[in-house]
Amino acid sequence: MDGDTLYSIGELARRTGLTVKTIRFYSDRGIVAPTGRSPAGYRLYSIDAVARLDLVRTMRELGLDLPTIRKVVDRELSLPEVAAAHAEALAVQIRVLGMRRAVLMAVAERGSTPEETELMHRLAQLSEDERRRLIGDFLDAVFGGLDATPAFAGAMRSMTPELPDNPEAEQVQAWVELAEMSLDPDFRTMMRRMAEDQAAEQSRSDTMRPRRHIAAVVRDQVGPALAAGIDPSSPQADPIVAAFTAQCAHLLRHPDDVQLRRRLATRLENVNDPRRERYLQQLAVVNGWPAPESLTPVLDWSVQALRVRTQQ
Repeated sequence: MDGDTLYSIGELARRTGLTVKTIRFYSDRGIVAPTGRSPAGYRLYSIDAVARLDLVRTMRELGLDLPTIRKVVDRELSLPEVAAAHAEALAVQIRVLGMRRAVLMAVAERGSTPEETELMHRLAQLSEDERRRLIGDFLDAVFGGLDATPAFAGAMRSMTPELPDNPEAEQVQAWVELAEMSLDPDFRTMMRRMAEDQAAEQSRSDTMRPRRHIAAVVRDQVGPALAAGIDPSSPQADPIVAAFTAQCAHLLRHPDDVQLRRRLATRLENVNDPRRERYLQQLAVVNGWPAPESLTPVLDWSVQALRVRTQQ
């Protein structure tokens, strides 16, 4: 191919696959300037215009704007620098689109009202600092004034959702649900009550070390009975109930009597609130943790066993 050969716009269009209108548009904006003109005044281009147009087409397909493309082809900007900046911008766009997709999926699944949809959209668009403030306010409402011990400091950390930089759709949906729950005054009150119960139990201890949660004690004792199909109201359940109430009595520093068993039943009913378990489930999704073990069957069994044995 003769490097001195000049081509008309029509010939250039045939070589590049672009339309005459598109090439004229780029030419008018100085992105692909003509080398000269024919005697009749038509624009003529050198073979370099083919490579230039191929580059322009590639950059347009990647989403670069025309002013940036002109700077690249004129070598005012290096292509690697532009590519890096554009890749970063695309990453932000992808994240925003992922957030929007997650909200739309949640709306479709939940049948949300326009008001709920607006709230979900706002929550999904929060910055990292805004998310931290929202959850920090919730945790302060739950644990404020109770977090002087390692047990409560650890509890606060374990209940903090950390949405990754590039979350999956299900993580965004889980985050939105957690944020909605954290704003619910009734949920805050319920969680605060459980934290205060735990603080009261901790205060009876003669050590600052975190003590086992009562629900964990009950789980260990009741789990085998539940697996064996033992009816919580049956005589076969008596030794199991006696075993876990004895351990709880030791933890609570209170005699194992009817009063303790009634108090324990109420405590376990509070822990068994489905909203608490839902929070922990969604927290695991956001943070990429394994799904938590459900304590509902064990707590249901324990509460029924205690209520049967404390009826007057």
